[in-house]
Amino acid sequence: MNVQLDNPIFEKLGMTYPIIQGGMAWAGTGQLAGSVSEAGGLGIIGTGYWHADQVRTEIQRAREITDKPFGVNVMLMSRHIREVFDVIIEEGVKVVATGAGDPAPFLDELHEHGIIVIPVVPSVGLAKMMEKKGVDAVVAEGAESGGHIGSLSTMTLVPQVVDAVDIPVIAAGGIADGRGAAAAIMLGASGVQMGTRFLASDESEIHQNFKDAVVKARDIGTVVTGELMGNRARVLKTPMAKQYIKNERVEVTKPKPDADAIEELENGSLKRAVVDGDKSTGAFMAGEAAGMVKDIKPVADILSDTWSQASELLNQTWRTK
Repeated sequence: MNVQLDNPIFEKLGMTYPIIQGGMAWAGTGQLAGSVSEAGGLGIIGTGYWHADQVRTEIQRAREITDKPFGVNVMLMSRHIREVFDVIIEEGVKVVATGAGDPAPFLDELHEHGIIVIPVVPSVGLAKMMEKKGVDAVVAEGAESGGHIGSLSTMTLVPQVVDAVDIPVIAAGGIADGRGAAAAIMLGASGVQMGTRFLASDESEIHQNFKDAVVKARDIGTVVTGELMGNRARVLKTPMAKQYIKNERVEVTKPKPDADAIEELENGSLKRAVVDGDKSTGAFMAGEAAGMVKDIKPVADILSDTWSQASELLNQTWRTK
């Protein structure tokens, strides 16, 4: 079967596997992104709210590992956004993934420099809006994903987005092996994005406590914080997550969430998880797929194992038709 399926973007980028590594803030370093691209996928550097110099450093780290294309995920709410895009253009990055905002004001400029723009979308309406504005593809991300999420599941979101737009759709959320990848392809996606599975890789630079927590996670090992505060995020169950939900809970004796306590918990919590491995105050952002991750292995094995299994399943399905 054709590895690139119906996604001309993946073919243009010379990818071996139609698999993107999710652009996870702090966790998506140049080492991880470069290693994924070198192994045949598409690595994504997760910039979060980094300033431009940090972004440049990670781009150059990725270049030390691979001469293949990789991408940069940009949080459009970042106050450093202009400087970050300047660095991306100067460094000749081939792909920009976006979240938390509208990439439209930057699209013409990015396209003029030959940069492929792929926003993450949680709904059909946003996917259609992004297509109208001229993006090259969308990542339809279900609520099974780690980090900040929408409300629709991958199983329902992906086919509806596929039906609604004419640009390539990449499925994300709850995908950690070839079974999930094959299911996404059958739903109409032309590729998949995996984040949580790559956290537990040799090349991932997250703290060992974080890696171990992903591997040890059960099927019910994640919770969603921010249900009442309007900033929903899926994280592993930790003391911090449980305290967050407790502060957010509304009761007769506490008619509104404790916003001050929540803000204090949130500040720097992702960095404390990724860099420090702080089990008490860190926000260990990971998806429901953590319950499927049983080991830590090289990204090359993750990519090849995932697509080998997916290919076999898809070929079996197509042979029966």
